[in-house]
Amino acid sequence: MPSEPVTIVLSRKGWARAAKGHDVDPNKLSYRAGDDFADAATGRSNQLAVFLDDQGRSYSLPAHTLPSARGQGEPLTGRLQPPEGARFIFALCGDPARRLLLAGSDGYGFITQLSALHGRQKAGKAVLNLGAGAEVVAPMTLQAGADRVAVATTAGRLLVFPLDQIPELARGKGNKLIDIPAARRKDGSERVAGLCTLTADQPLVVQAGKRQLTLKGADLEGYEGERGRRGRALPRGFQRVDAVYPQVKE
Repeated sequence: MPSEPVTIVLSRKGWARAAKGHDVDPNKLSYRAGDDFADAATGRSNQLAVFLDDQGRSYSLPAHTLPSARGQGEPLTGRLQPPEGARFIFALCGDPARRLLLAGSDGYGFITQLSALHGRQKAGKAVLNLGAGAEVVAPMTLQAGADRVAVATTAGRLLVFPLDQIPELARGKGNKLIDIPAARRKDGSERVAGLCTLTADQPLVVQAGKRQLTLKGADLEGYEGERGRRGRALPRGFQRVDAVYPQVKE
């Protein structure tokens, strides 16, 4: 089997395809009327393409069997059998040993390997157990050399804690990453807005609308604590967090 670079492209309505190369801009591809880009992942043609649905189930198909991105793809429901009402929301591909952080919007999560998401069942396999009303957070690849995790909520709370405090599991709910009060978790008024891993001395960028806040050194240390704590409130103007990500040196 040839090992060629491919980009797996998933649409919002669950259509999938594979484009040659890693320099593909999925937003510039053609989509069916009423459909649009949802997610993409890079890998090799001899690897498995993995899809996650909004119920925490994973499905996998050989990447080389997906239709070419010159067309609009094919519906995954033609080859897979997700539960009634489930939607495919994320795509993954790559080295089976790649480590991921899987989490729900209710603040629980765990570390796993991409291989744990592989399976032959058309009905998929339950990987992430979600609490009532919780949603799947975009899977996060662990950076090489990462030693900390940053988790932020939509209410502007931020917690940074050691990566080794998160359990490694093949599936499950995981442990509490950040504390969201039960009432807010239940009514959905507060949820995980973003999470990422950080290497030693790496600054963290907090995105809130068009505003960005870069935390480093002593400022970032002020948000450190033990896994599962409430975290500390971010400064005024950053109470509605959209995302957090590590600052990458250019």
